[in-house]
Amino acid sequence: MKIFKTFIVFVLLTLAFIGCDNSSRSSIPDAPVNLQLNMLVAPYNTFNTPNSYLIFDKRMNEIDRIGYGGILLYIDYEGKYCAFDLACPYEVNPNVKVTPNDEGKAVCEKCGSVFELLYGIGAPISGPAKEPLKRYRVYLSNNWLYVTN
Repeated sequence: MKIFKTFIVFVLLTLAFIGCDNSSRSSIPDAPVNLQLNMLVAPYNTFNTPNSYLIFDKRMNEIDRIGYGGILLYIDYEGKYCAFDLACPYEVNPNVKVTPNDEGKAVCEKCGSVFELLYGIGAPISGPAKEPLKRYRVYLSNNWLYVTN
């Protein structure tokens, strides 16, 4: 009985650590991500509506880092900020980027894969891609929006 209890505790601890893992496996190579946006300054002060997006495919400041193919910053249907790499995970090329549309989707013009954005997941919903868009961390603090990896 003691061995069984020890085994159960081990399994629960293992599941707890796996559940807390923020990393996600992606075919998109790891690249530094660091964006800091002052949400009180234009154009970011009006970026607050669900299903809206901003694209960062060039660094604006010396400290900016925009991942592998650039960053797609998106507001999901609940009003939560989400960030994805612009590179298509099927093509794995920093120059082949997805393009968001007004329907809450992002489309790769080269392979035709379509990714869901509306729920903030970036999952493929059609086309040859089998993995979601690479996600980045987003948090808001004192009117500053931070995107990191």
